[in-house]
Amino acid sequence: MEENSDNEKNEIFSKRVRAGKRTYFFDVKATRSNDYYITITESKRKFKDDGFTYEKHKIFLYKEDFNKFMEAFGSAVNHVKTELMPEFDFEQFDQEENEAVAATTSESSDLKWD
Repeated sequence: MEENSDNEKNEIFSKRVRAGKRTYFFDVKATRSNDYYITITESKRKFKDDGFTYEKHKIFLYKEDFNKFMEAFGSAVNHVKTELMPEFDFEQFDQEENEAVAATTSESSDLKWD
């Protein structure tokens, strides 16, 4: 049980990205000596006979690798966007997400408290 409380204490920031059957978590954590690192977790929902489970994959990214990681990731994304699929509209995914958020927000705004 103590391990969970240590884990909760060292988590500084968390961002969740939902992507269909997958969810990505970007978590900033601190070591006991207040050094920071990021964990990137992919959680994929898998169906089984009696329901579903989650398959998780995790990457630990340390501060000394932040710049190299961002540069390599940006280069890979830019290569796909400019060299492999230059005609593809990647912004359509942002529009779909914004529409989903707007639909959820409008549904919530219909609620009335008396």
